[in-house]
Amino acid sequence: RSGHGNVINSNSCRFADYFVICGLDTESGLEPDELSALCQYIEATKFRDGARGLASADEGENFEQSPLRRTFKSKVLAHYPENVEWSPFDQDAVGMLCMPKGLSFRTQADTREPQFHSFIITREDGSRTYGFALTFYEEVTSKQICSAMQTLYHMHNAEQYDILHTPTTPRCPEDQRHLHPHPLNPHPQHTLLPTPAISRLQRFNSYDISRDTLYVSKCICLITPMAFPQACRKVLQQLHQAVSSVHPPPLPLESYVYNVLYEVPLPPAGRSLKFSGVYGPVVCQRPSTAELPLFDFPVSQVFELLGVENVLQLFTCALLEIQILLYSQHYQRLMTVAESITALMFPFQWQHVYVPILPASLLHFLDAPVPYLMGLHANGEGDRTKLELPQEANLCFVDIDNHFIELPEDLPQFPNKLEFIQEISEVLMAFGVSPEGNMHQGQAKHRGFRTADMATDRRNGNLAGSPLNSYLLRENETIARLQALVKRTGVSLEKLDVSDDASSNKDLKVQCDTEELKMHQLNIRVREVFANRFTQMFADYEVFVIQPSQDKESWFSNRDQMQNFDKASFLSDQPEPYLPFLSRFLETQMFASFIDSKILCHDDEDKEHTLRVFDSRVDKIRMLNVRTPTLRTSMYQKCTNIDEAEKAIEMRVVKIDHTALHPHLLDMKIGQGRYEQGFFPRLQSDVLSTGPVSNKWAKRSAPAQWRRKDRQKQHAEHLYLDNDQREKYIQEARNLGTTIRQPKLSNLSPSVIAQTNWKFVEGLLKECRNKTKRMLVEKMGREAVELGHGEVSITGVEENTLIASLCDLLERIWSHGLQVKQGKSALWSHLLHYQESKEKKEATPAGLGPTGLIHDTERRKSDAGAALPPLKVSLIRDMRHIQNIGEIKTDVGKARAWVRLSMEKKLLSRHLKQLLSDQELTKKLYKRYAFLRCDDEKEQFLYHLLSFNAVDYFCFTNVFTTIMIPYHLLVIPSKKLGGSMFTANPWVCVSGELAETGVLQVPKHTQEITFECQNLGKLTTVQMGHDNSGLYAKWLVECIMVRNEITGHAYKFPCGRWLGKGVDDGSLERVLVGELVTPSTENEDRMCRTPPMQQSPGMMRRFVTISPNSKPKKSQVYFESAEQREVTPDENWQTRVRDFCRFMRAINNTSRNIGKDGKFQMLVCLGARDHLLHHWIALLADCPITVQMYEDIALIKDHSLVNSLIRVLQTLQEFNITLEASLVKGIGI
Repeated sequence: RSGHGNVINSNSCRFADYFVICGLDTESGLEPDELSALCQYIEATKFRDGARGLASADEGENFEQSPLRRTFKSKVLAHYPENVEWSPFDQDAVGMLCMPKGLSFRTQADTREPQFHSFIITREDGSRTYGFALTFYEEVTSKQICSAMQTLYHMHNAEQYDILHTPTTPRCPEDQRHLHPHPLNPHPQHTLLPTPAISRLQRFNSYDISRDTLYVSKCICLITPMAFPQACRKVLQQLHQAVSSVHPPPLPLESYVYNVLYEVPLPPAGRSLKFSGVYGPVVCQRPSTAELPLFDFPVSQVFELLGVENVLQLFTCALLEIQILLYSQHYQRLMTVAESITALMFPFQWQHVYVPILPASLLHFLDAPVPYLMGLHANGEGDRTKLELPQEANLCFVDIDNHFIELPEDLPQFPNKLEFIQEISEVLMAFGVSPEGNMHQGQAKHRGFRTADMATDRRNGNLAGSPLNSYLLRENETIARLQALVKRTGVSLEKLDVSDDASSNKDLKVQCDTEELKMHQLNIRVREVFANRFTQMFADYEVFVIQPSQDKESWFSNRDQMQNFDKASFLSDQPEPYLPFLSRFLETQMFASFIDSKILCHDDEDKEHTLRVFDSRVDKIRMLNVRTPTLRTSMYQKCTNIDEAEKAIEMRVVKIDHTALHPHLLDMKIGQGRYEQGFFPRLQSDVLSTGPVSNKWAKRSAPAQWRRKDRQKQHAEHLYLDNDQREKYIQEARNLGTTIRQPKLSNLSPSVIAQTNWKFVEGLLKECRNKTKRMLVEKMGREAVELGHGEVSITGVEENTLIASLCDLLERIWSHGLQVKQGKSALWSHLLHYQESKEKKEATPAGLGPTGLIHDTERRKSDAGAALPPLKVSLIRDMRHIQNIGEIKTDVGKARAWVRLSMEKKLLSRHLKQLLSDQELTKKLYKRYAFLRCDDEKEQFLYHLLSFNAVDYFCFTNVFTTIMIPYHLLVIPSKKLGGSMFTANPWVCVSGELAETGVLQVPKHTQEITFECQNLGKLTTVQMGHDNSGLYAKWLVECIMVRNEITGHAYKFPCGRWLGKGVDDGSLERVLVGELVTPSTENEDRMCRTPPMQQSPGMMRRFVTISPNSKPKKSQVYFESAEQREVTPDENWQTRVRDFCRFMRAINNTSRNIGKDGKFQMLVCLGARDHLLHHWIALLADCPITVQMYEDIALIKDHSLVNSLIRVLQTLQEFNITLEASLVKGIGI
């Protein structure tokens, strides 16, 4: 695997496989770019209402655009050699990516600077080849082409004349384009009319064959097995210089091309190579197997363009496998950013669609419902607001040229973000690169820095004053926080001196350009800092890898159903701030593949290069005791091995390991190899079709041992293909739904596009099946295991992560095959359309307000079985609930809240089935190939979602903790004695896990209220009581019912006790403990049972005729008198007695109107909280009053049973018990 772990071919031992020439085929003439036309056609089907999509009007054959601004079809004019067996030539892909927008024309008045860009061709099996293209302009000598361009201008000017002279024409010609896209006057005489408008048009958009020189773009390209962009740029620039220079080169062009194709070998790992270009030497090097993988793009440019904070946010999105779309007018910027981000991921590798430069013909791939990293070329005429993207709910959009990044909602922060930014900033500033990015002058500034004399110029980044202040603190909130952190930690950046780093190369006699060495030094420093983060974060990852117990064959076949990493245990060892990011990262495909590679490798010989390097670093950390064995500390550990890595690079450029054979004259006929200045010719294919017959030069220059070692290292370091099952597994079996890995660039027939979309549909269904299964297993496993205190928060984080990933999946499903995109959330857009179409048919929504909840109370009072009225199940109603929540501002947020609410109500499958039952609406919104219009797959998808009804989720209640929620409370009095004669004023106080309501008055004779308050969370207790007023102030309450009117969760609080003086235990208030009621049992009488604790007084009355609370009270009297008499000198006994008496006094002196049962309940709760219960039982058993109060058969007089009870109660010491405020209200202990 090359670079970042991409498969290359072991047979390739040449530096370059092909040399390619692309440009204008004068024989076929001017042809409109069919790829752009196809793009326009695809977008036109999406925007049938006339709106414009991604393909703007300047693509393909359209007469609204000036002919010089249109694109025309380019062709591969020649490639040498014809073919190589280990890397078949893909003409379609190379042609597309060499000139992604086709041919372009210029005149002598336009700028015609050569432009270099690189590209990558990723085959469907994951293997890669790299391309490096130099595009320049040549004069058009063909009279036919010039005449055709002149004719196009006549037609264009005639069209503009018609537009300008239409009576209804607006002043702006740009506006008119939308109104008159088709009319065309073919008569050229209209262009000769002497109107000011036409003169103006001709002056700015003109081509006159008699006075203007026409130029057309041409491209020369190298196709290589590995990415050496700096070396390839030099080779191509020198070749172009050779034909544009007044003086011809020393040798024919064929000699130089032949040399780079056949006589320059691919450097093996850890070696450097020097070969000759046309005018100067070219040096490249390759890291050893112990270093980070090959990376030859300037990472400094990424930080200059985006700034450290934006790069880190983009990096986080890539790690979480969020869809990423890069956007720039410069192809090379797209490639540099994409390659840099994937390189910084070490040791992880991007597993999904990767197209840094997206050709016009593949724009429909932006519709793909899978993670991708793509680059889109900007035309330079429109801004971000005009760009219509199929889905944006989970998209990271990076406008490279404008220093701007759009992030998806709820993106977690990378661990230790501030310290990480500080460390990266120090490295960048040492090389004169601004950490905040230089949006405008950064390119020129950096270029000037590199060309300066590094040894003597002290201005290299050493501005006056603090570098941190001058670079970092310009209107940047995060960097301001970073400065505070710097001051707090005592780190001084003022001491940074760029000259130290710059002068370090003064004594090195390097064989390459200084600027190139600087680029490599900065690259390795930044990459080492990033790699160190993962080394620190996953230093103990091996401990948590779950090794398969069965044979490898079974493991492969059942891979999707198995867990390969103990995520819960790993997360429990992490610092709290890491959890939001790590819980999501552990769910990604790249992490799963990394762990799978670890499981497949039993020793170092089998390991992939990246895994071997990473493991060696982890081992080194352990040996040096840089950190503790566990990861419980969030202490930031800086990178310590930068100097070592930098020295390896310097040594390779000081001493070149191999110098290739110099270019030489070939066996060519006299006259061959001549060319005209300014024109790159087609080369002599006969001398370039095959390499040297004899390999004597190779044996002399590069010994056989050198080459054999190269092949061995390629096998060990890159290929890792020692069995077919492993390769098949790595690329297919663990795709988790992303069955399409890479778009194919060659065949673009409708059948291929349809097949690709079918793969998307199958992939989405598979991903849905895996996600629902994973979530159910996780949820049911949590419910089955009693969790310790430390894991509770982790459980919440993991559950949120899984639900967020489900929301992301739903958004991707609803974005697939959209006709017209409306809003960032495709799911919410569909719901809004459904709401609009159904709202008029809905019954009046009076039931939403409080008045609709408490109607018909008189009839309900007389019902035999009073209960809460059932809530209406309605998709529209749940949407209105979400729309009424002011805290949720965006469409994406509303869609996710609606999904969470539907899951909590166990209605997700039902709601979505109802939404999709409107087939007319679905057909209107979606294309035929969309997932939502595939009936069988849609039914299976809904069936999988139905399985969520088997478990209880509180994913809405626990997340939206600050919203206002309406509750409905119903007091159900005893059926036998009723409450019609009750004269007192009752009150209630409802408590939940998040908050409590305070005292709420219940109107007389209604026994129910509807109230709105901040989300209480899951309800736990209800305090109820009355003011003991009136003639009949005794009330027998069966139970209280409370329901959350948004989620529909109903809770029953059983009572079965009297409230009133002189009845039962004389209590005027009680604390009732609730239980969640399922809808099927909500109205059944058998659920109104009294808890065992509240039945216990009746059981105890069989043995004693007094209330149980009298016993502790009398014991208190005894202990207080004993304490005064100092009966025993035992200090422990005295301490326990004092505690018991103190608690008893506090409970008896409370102002609350609670009876003896309530006081006893409070005593038990406080004793359990403070771990004193087992002491108190021992005291009560030894108290002499026990003999007087209890019969001989009582448990408290049986010492063996008392000891058993004490041992059971002692186990409570292992738990930290937090009591709800309602249980101990009024007690100041």
